[in-house]
Amino acid sequence: MLRAMMAVAAAAFFACATPLSFAWYFAWRLAAGVAGGVLMVLAAPTVLPHVPPARRGVAGGVIFTGVGLGIAASGTVVPLLLRWGLVQTWCGLGVIAAALTVAAWNGWPREPARVDAAAARAVLTPRRTRWTLTALYAEYALNAFGLVPHMIFLVDFVARGLGRGLDAGGRYWVVFGVGAMLGPVLTGALADRIGFRAAMRLAFAIQALFIGVLVLSAAPGWLLVSSLVIGAFVPGMVPLTLGRVHELAAPDAQARTAAWGRATTAFALGQAAAGYGLSFVYARTGDYATLFALGAAALAAALAIDFTVGRARP
Repeated sequence: MLRAMMAVAAAAFFACATPLSFAWYFAWRLAAGVAGGVLMVLAAPTVLPHVPPARRGVAGGVIFTGVGLGIAASGTVVPLLLRWGLVQTWCGLGVIAAALTVAAWNGWPREPARVDAAAARAVLTPRRTRWTLTALYAEYALNAFGLVPHMIFLVDFVARGLGRGLDAGGRYWVVFGVGAMLGPVLTGALADRIGFRAAMRLAFAIQALFIGVLVLSAAPGWLLVSSLVIGAFVPGMVPLTLGRVHELAAPDAQARTAAWGRATTAFALGQAAAGYGLSFVYARTGDYATLFALGAAALAAALAIDFTVGRARP
């Protein structure tokens, strides 16, 4: 499945270079989205069982550093390719994707990892597992909601809201991308030291702080730090959540993968709700501070849920 989805993603780039019809483009963009979703769900659970438990935080961070690299590439490779033309851009991205598909083809584990007996004994009872995982899905969705003000509105806030122009907005987006490249490894290393639950709680608090600070101040220094920190957590929350899923779900690989799939779906739903909801709010108010306030509130709610559930489960 992993090999097939990488091949589909690469093929989609070449297909989009051929402007046959809107339906053709729509179908291939949908296929690319499905392929990306499957890769997000299956890649890490396939690899992490083969990594010693003490190193899974860093290993998960390395896996999802690719998300940060993709954000950085969107501001570097794509503009360079566009100088050659739109068709050439699609084909260039297809060549890159095809090369990465070939490079990874024989890199996936050939057999499932053995179940850790100690981990199996530490599994929650099924009822508590379902309740705790459901809370985790809600927290992950709220985290996705809270990230959207930066992901969608940051550049526009700087360019139009503050009147500093697109060049200035683009510079903050580059800082955001730098944070995204560093975030997964840093958060993964933190989880290896203090545990995934504690790392997630700290991450919720830090995100709420550095999103909320833009409600009070748009000074260049705060904008720079906020862009860097929140950029780091866009992919940085992924290894933390995945590690927490591994702690809570049964040691069976299929159960872990199913739980991670639900978590990823919750994140996508949170982003979609925020994208539409915050756009509606901005269209009615024209106020960027309200968007950042709502984002910070979503992260605070995620932290509150985790503490509430944590009272019943250490």
